Amino acid sequence: MVVVVDGMGGDFSPSAVVEGCVAAIKEYDIDIVITGAEDLIRVELLKYTYDCNRIKIVNASEVISTSEHPVMAIKRKKDSSLVKALNLVKSGDADAIISAGNTGAFLAGCTLIVGRIKGIDRPALAPIMPGKSGPFMIIDSGANAECKPHYLVQFGLMGKTYFENILKITNPSVGLVNIGTEKEKGNELSKSAHKLLKEANLNFVGNVEAREIPTGDTNILVCDGFTGNVILKLYEGAVANIFDILKTGIMSSFRTKLGGMLLKPVFKKFKKDFDYKEYGGAAFLGVNGICIKAHGSSDAKAFKNAIKQATIFNENNVVEKLKLEIEKLSQQEKNINSNL
Repeated sequence: MVVVVDGMGGDFSPSAVVEGCVAAIKEYDIDIVITGAEDLIRVELLKYTYDCNRIKIVNASEVISTSEHPVMAIKRKKDSSLVKALNLVKSGDADAIISAGNTGAFLAGCTLIVGRIKGIDRPALAPIMPGKSGPFMIIDSGANAECKPHYLVQFGLMGKTYFENILKITNPSVGLVNIGTEKEKGNELSKSAHKLLKEANLNFVGNVEAREIPTGDTNILVCDGFTGNVILKLYEGAVANIFDILKTGIMSSFRTKLGGMLLKPVFKKFKKDFDYKEYGGAAFLGVNGICIKAHGSSDAKAFKNAIKQATIFNENNVVEKLKLEIEKLSQQEKNINSNL
């Protein structure tokens, strides 16, 4: 398997990218291509001992910044590290791509260059989040601000395929993010999507209110990208603030410091469970390739785990399985329409 990594994407590139890639080839049976400024990447690689045949560099003279317009950047900066990486997946020279760069440009590039799976109307960003009962998925979390009801059915189906093949959870539950549990609640999108999800071949559990999301009792939460992105960022912010509040409280006196020492194993596990680096990145489902969007502040550990996620995708042939599931859904829709 060949994984291409955008060497200039992210807050700590290329140093974190290179360190993560070196760690990955030592643990996984893969080859890696890093795209970006060759001189900078080589300087970072000189810091490590590794099999030089396992990591290659493709020079790129341009970088897409986080402030650039996504589609225009993809079209204008043909020699950027991101576009060159995407083209390697399109040509079949790489099996997966990972980038921590401009999210909008990455999603646009995956759609325009790598392309959608036939039958998928809108690919969706699908991060895995930590919950009380276990990990859960938010799909979509930012790729599609406006959605049609049947998009959400496709999101649920893609999430199901991911959970069954990557997380090995049979018949995962699917819920619709809404302002109430009753099927009559919500806007027109929610009400129409509820009806379609109920009729689909999914373990649909109905509407899920925001306060129930962190429990993780529902495996897959479907929503439009605007709602999903708000949930994602609120969740990340809330967790970060909880850690800060606890740290401030523990360090406030000798007694609390002593209590903190006794509870250190609990806090350590809590921090690990809610660390995005453990998941590596969010899969962009519905495109005709393995595309993983890493967090902008990813360190070496996060990049290594994003590469690990890509290898699991490849080993379980998830893209091909998604194609089969979408074909089944399309056939079911045709049968329903022909009977009307």
